[in-house]
Amino acid sequence: MSKRGRHVLKSILFAILVIVIMLYILLPFLWMLLSSLKLQKDILNLDKLLLFTPTIQNYITVFSNYDFADPIWNSLVIAVISTAWSMLLGFPCAYAIARYRMHKLNVIILFVRVLPAICFLIPWYMIVSALGMADTYAAVSLSHMVISLPFCVWVMVPFCEAIPTVIEEAAMIDGCSPLRRFVSIILPLSSSGLITVLIMSFIFSWNNFMYAMILSGARTRTLPLALFNFLGYSFVDWGALMAAAVIVVFPVLFIAFATQRYIVQGLTAGAVKG
Repeated sequence: MSKRGRHVLKSILFAILVIVIMLYILLPFLWMLLSSLKLQKDILNLDKLLLFTPTIQNYITVFSNYDFADPIWNSLVIAVISTAWSMLLGFPCAYAIARYRMHKLNVIILFVRVLPAICFLIPWYMIVSALGMADTYAAVSLSHMVISLPFCVWVMVPFCEAIPTVIEEAAMIDGCSPLRRFVSIILPLSSSGLITVLIMSFIFSWNNFMYAMILSGARTRTLPLALFNFLGYSFVDWGALMAAAVIVVFPVLFIAFATQRYIVQGLTAGAVKG
């Protein structure tokens, strides 16, 4: 086989591999989206897998019968609080680690990042129960920070290390205070990394189920936990369940697709020291 023939064969095999992977990823979401537009009887009928009369009744049922508005608000509030505090605490910590070369502390934070989240669940539940903070925004938001805060530090340390110290030294000679240097120089130069942390932390908090299942209650029930309402002992409202799942997944997919360029830039740019 000629060199050109081998190149064409490799391109065809690569295209087939990409198509198989995309089908594997997209088919479940496509099935979920189509099921959310079907009646209960049509979902269980294979003859109407693709040919059916679409309806939005399932989406109406989600908000009229299952009180889905409160979980949406709870998820949004908790995600915003946990993400904001992770950035406010994590970025200065990453800057201090980078400038004072506290590599041992960075390793410890990385170790916390790779530990399974369930390792923190029981101790955190005992602390929250002892303080009487169960079923509060503060408890759930702080529990999400167990993962998002180390992630923020882990991502931002390389960004801070890549910023030349001579820029800060020049600003210091001009009379800038440490806080002014941090806000006017370090913060703008690390914007791509901050956007990455913002997006990833928000997505993690929005999708988190394990902490919400243990720490939240009727007042702070989040969207992943609210999906349990559609599962009954003898009956499952598949149409409403699929509609609710689309509502949960759509904001995350929209954010991911709209900001994928920033996520890739943020995760790769910080890995290279300038």
